[in-house]
Amino acid sequence: MAEKQKKWDGKSRGGRTGYLIFAFILKHLGVGFAYCLLAFVVPYFIIFAPSQTSASWHYQRRRLQRGVLRSLVGLYSHYFNFGQALIDKMAMTAGAAGSFSFEYDNYDKALEIVGRHEGAIFIGAHIGNWEVASHFFGEYGKDISVVMYQNEDRDIKKLLEEMYGTLPFKPIAINVDPLGAMLEIKASLNSGGYVCFDGDRYVDRNSAVPREFLGGKVMIPEGPYRIASKCRVPVIFFYAMREKGRRYRFIFEEMPLGSFKGPDGLIDAYLNSLADKVKRYPMQWFNFYDFWED
Repeated sequence: MAEKQKKWDGKSRGGRTGYLIFAFILKHLGVGFAYCLLAFVVPYFIIFAPSQTSASWHYQRRRLQRGVLRSLVGLYSHYFNFGQALIDKMAMTAGAAGSFSFEYDNYDKALEIVGRHEGAIFIGAHIGNWEVASHFFGEYGKDISVVMYQNEDRDIKKLLEEMYGTLPFKPIAINVDPLGAMLEIKASLNSGGYVCFDGDRYVDRNSAVPREFLGGKVMIPEGPYRIASKCRVPVIFFYAMREKGRRYRFIFEEMPLGSFKGPDGLIDAYLNSLADKVKRYPMQWFNFYDFWED
């Protein structure tokens, strides 16, 4: 039996050849054809990615409380949604945003906050496809820093840069130089910039705290919430969720200063918000590893 993956390793599944194939299809045959090919690729990953398949199965059986038959169907749907998110990200990065439509929840409030140029923290999660929104940052893109766990294969990173150019935001690699990353985060906020975190995955278990989430114990990184609490800047929970018909819904949920008590209160508010999104979009939860401790 394959050993369970207890911690996410920061790598996306798939190699250079796979990226090249889908990049070629997107360029010459379009998004729709890429989805058709994905339909035949999914069974391969269900069989030959046993740790990820096991995580998806347990998620559906234990957290979503689904029966065996529905969970079997869900395995395919879960992988397909993940592949679709990757295709959409590549397509939009390549300039095909016109193939999609977009809706916004509380967008005006988010613009009001960033328009002050006083600094703000955005906290997202590995649900949906937040990266598709990065191409709509516009004039704010130069002031946005995204804290990321960088562990992709160098040839894939180089390939993506060759195909699509530079990112519309500044990445901060938290796992390369943690102290340097903290200084960059503070400098960005002090200069009125915006820092984006994923609030559901930790780099160092010693800096994570236990919480209850969807009926099980999880470990949540304390860093983003502690930084937000100490820096006293507005906090926005952000999600980009895919809906039917190549439509994305960008959701912004403001956490005004004083609406939470310290990092613990902010974590609780975040998990309540995240649980709502998981229930509404269960097949767009993309933590394909042993996320729950039990």
